[in-house]
Amino acid sequence: MENPINDIENQAFEEIQAAKTSEDLEMVSIRYLGRKGILTAFLRSISSLPEDQRPDAGKNANLLKTKLEKAIQQSRTTMKANKADNGPEVDVTLPGRRRGHGSLHPVTQVLDEICGIFLRLGFDIVEGPEVETDYYNFEALNIPKYHPARDMQDTFYVSDNIVLRTHTSPSQPRTMEKTDPPVRIISAGKVFRCDSDLTHTPMFHQIEGLMVDENISFGDLKGILTTFVHQFFDDKTQLRFRPSYFPFTEPSAEVDIQCVMCRGEGCRVCSRTGWLEVLGSGMVHPAVFENVGYDTKKYTGFAFGVGIERMAMLKYGIDDIRKYFENDVRFLGQF
Repeated sequence: MENPINDIENQAFEEIQAAKTSEDLEMVSIRYLGRKGILTAFLRSISSLPEDQRPDAGKNANLLKTKLEKAIQQSRTTMKANKADNGPEVDVTLPGRRRGHGSLHPVTQVLDEICGIFLRLGFDIVEGPEVETDYYNFEALNIPKYHPARDMQDTFYVSDNIVLRTHTSPSQPRTMEKTDPPVRIISAGKVFRCDSDLTHTPMFHQIEGLMVDENISFGDLKGILTTFVHQFFDDKTQLRFRPSYFPFTEPSAEVDIQCVMCRGEGCRVCSRTGWLEVLGSGMVHPAVFENVGYDTKKYTGFAFGVGIERMAMLKYGIDDIRKYFENDVRFLGQF
């Protein structure tokens, strides 16, 4: 039985010495000491040998197993020591890996751009609470309890008198209560409504503007919004004002722009009309001024509101508002 054991030993040690990497040593270990290895198979075959040969065969095979395990472990230790001395293995032919650079979310970019336009037009930025009282969210804006206009906004109620604000308009009466005219402000931030589909999300962003002074007219409103649209899109973008209804403005108007996709030719985005609705606006209702103590005979003003996600969709050609909030790096990395 010595010859098979010697053959296995000589072959195994030759392969151990020839191994260049830890992976090579692992293959040698599996080949001889694994469950289906050569030495393992020999140990299992000892029971088939003549009874007088079994003791020596088992003793020699187990000694060889111990020697192989020790030799393989020593080779692993030597390889690790050599690797530490020579430094890490580096493939200098591989291209370098650059770290990715983050960027502002497209909604944040558009919000900052719009705020910048109105700051240049002389408006100040104000902020208000996102959890608002029913009074400032509705009643101060001429939307008393049980007013039909409340059905226009699906509201998250925290309690009977506390809501998640449905628009940034509450900042307007809050500011007017503390400030005498002239007033020229914009309020930007998150708003909340019970709505979710391709063009609506339960949380979105708005910017609302307010200008109050003596002799403010609808012409001032048109001039400001025309300037805003031209700076945000381009000078060739046309506007139109359509009569509408908002309880806190009178008269009220929806503002449409010429479709930025087809330039008025008619396409799927604009439902073949050539126009896209982007803003709500109007002259401040006298009841709102009365609620904050302004002299309705002396002062007039206008207000407007715009959805940030809507403007970003038009500016960047985004077809689904939910993409803003899915946190897909492939989408966000385009901006």
